[in-house]
Amino acid sequence: MKRINLKLSALFSAALLVGSCTNLDEKLNDTWTDANFGKGQELDALLLAPYSNLFGFFGHNGYFTLQEVTTDEAMIPQRGGDWYDGGQPAGMHTHSYAPNYDAVNNLWTAAYAGVSACNRLLANPAVTDAAAIAELKAVRAFYYWVLMDNFGRVPVTTKLGEAKPQSSRAEVFAFIESELLSTLEPLKDVKTNYAHMTVYTVHALLAKLYLNAGVYTGTTQYTKAAEQADAVLAGPFELEAKYFDVFKATNNGSKEHIWVVPYDRSFGTGFNLAQMTLHYGSQDTYKLTAQPWNGYCSLEEFYNSYDDADARKKNNFVVGTQYKYGTTDPVTDGSAEANDPDGAILNFTPTVNELAPNALRQAGARIGKYEFAIGSQPDLDNDFPIFRLGDILLVKAEASFRAGGSWNNTDATGLLYLNKIRNRAGLPDVNSVTEDEFLAERGREVFAEAWRRNDLIRFGKYGQPWFGKNASDNADGHLNVFPIPIAQITATSGTPTALTQNPGYPN
Repeated sequence: MKRINLKLSALFSAALLVGSCTNLDEKLNDTWTDANFGKGQELDALLLAPYSNLFGFFGHNGYFTLQEVTTDEAMIPQRGGDWYDGGQPAGMHTHSYAPNYDAVNNLWTAAYAGVSACNRLLANPAVTDAAAIAELKAVRAFYYWVLMDNFGRVPVTTKLGEAKPQSSRAEVFAFIESELLSTLEPLKDVKTNYAHMTVYTVHALLAKLYLNAGVYTGTTQYTKAAEQADAVLAGPFELEAKYFDVFKATNNGSKEHIWVVPYDRSFGTGFNLAQMTLHYGSQDTYKLTAQPWNGYCSLEEFYNSYDDADARKKNNFVVGTQYKYGTTDPVTDGSAEANDPDGAILNFTPTVNELAPNALRQAGARIGKYEFAIGSQPDLDNDFPIFRLGDILLVKAEASFRAGGSWNNTDATGLLYLNKIRNRAGLPDVNSVTEDEFLAERGREVFAEAWRRNDLIRFGKYGQPWFGKNASDNADGHLNVFPIPIAQITATSGTPTALTQNPGYPN
């Protein structure tokens, strides 16, 4: 079936966006008729609607923030009067997040808006194409995977106007698995369709689902994770020769991409990383059309985990003295603190003096993984990879190391795929790797791709101390899922399917 390129059609997608599903009892009425729906380009365009909700996932204060700022690789320091924001940025980093946090509610509403968009289209009798139905079910399964991974107990609704009580995490897992497996046959011939769900995207999501099955259900399924990774590796994807090429401003169509959010500065907006991480004065370095916000940065220990010979280190961070574009004139910060050893010259140092309340304005290695094209607008053009080959190679490697029930440091298959990743980064082969070493390698490869929280939980490291955070009081594991947003509990209060709070959090 011919499909419209999603990047070129993002404008149509935005126009067709289904509203956020804050109230799970919301009634959604179908307005399309058989006369104008379900055939050719009309269906192609309408199938874009469920993808629209993804454009908000990788900006500030939603999915990306919760996966990164809650970990040992990123934070948003409070720089005097900037970035206090009710204590929420620091609270995410120290694992004191609460049911009223904006990012928590934003993630819930965005994911359920995606579910609603899928349900709306699946409810229309004019949608009869088997591949289209499978695509919608696969996208919906992704949104439910996000909800299950982040909230655990969530309602599973598949029909318009339907209200259901919360299902257990294991029940949601079983639903997602069943839905994804049912899409493989109808999607088998849809293997290359940029930014759409394809058979390979489904295999990638299943690989991630099974890799974390022990977290989700208490029963590990590493063999299945490896099998699903193999199905992806059999596809048309190749590692880019240069790590940089995966994330450059013109990365659309990268041979490493399996599934992406096809951001566009005009028609597919929402990826504003330059604004989120760069200093105000960086506007002069990159000739940005708007002044950045001076927020997100990495932790010094994480930055230092890279070998200086690792090509990813230079790619992933912005450090050192910053210069005005095309000159040798340094950018200066007239408001630099008196105790900043660099003075007014803008110099990004990996060391951060404190998380809050008075982190230095220039402190912290900035997130530079995605190229900031000269003259960029606040919304970047870089496509954001949700799934890419480099990550799936490491999924295959990890599943192989774990296949026997305990970690095998010298598993030949695991080392083969791990060393492919290391070699691209300019690093030599290793002949053995511990769990901690592998986790560190995953961190270096998929930094700022919204996987760190998921990885730390799977490796049992999420509660450990890191800069600005003491060891979490997480003996019962309750912090491994976020609280159910208080706005959602309030919206359903008094109904037969009222939401209840996750254990360990205040109502």
